[in-house]
Amino acid sequence: MSQGIRGFYQVTKTLEDQLLLDENCKTVTTGDISKINLEKQDIFPLSHILINSVTQSDNNGSATYTFNVSILSMDIVDQSKEPTTDLFRGNDNTQDILNTQMSVSNKLIQIMRGGTLFQDMYQVQGDATFEFFTERFENELAGVTATFNITIYNDIFIC
Repeated sequence: MSQGIRGFYQVTKTLEDQLLLDENCKTVTTGDISKINLEKQDIFPLSHILINSVTQSDNNGSATYTFNVSILSMDIVDQSKEPTTDLFRGNDNTQDILNTQMSVSNKLIQIMRGGTLFQDMYQVQGDATFEFFTERFENELAGVTATFNITIYNDIFIC
């Protein structure tokens, strides 16, 4: 593993491992979302990690990387064949998916705010945003995109 990109591997692997500990996440992917096979044979619910950017900082000898990350957590919408009787909830499980996948993202972020990942120096900086999506992709997926900043130590030193 090249030292110049070790931080990237650390962050993506740590996020993958933590997401897979959640019972509401069965598969974790990363990279270009358009290249992921989002067909029904994939194991859902699924979370997809996007590293948007990285900022390297040096504050009085304490070097850090801050990763701007988006995690899409999603599941397949199940349409009921029964007539719609509840106009508020509709005739599918979209609201259940949005609630559950927001919980997946929230739990991950909270672990980086004060749980085990925080103690391991994977720390969320600032606010996280949650953006809901419905009817996305070809097979009608719904979920939430959580975007936030993670700061880790940059352990590469030039002496």
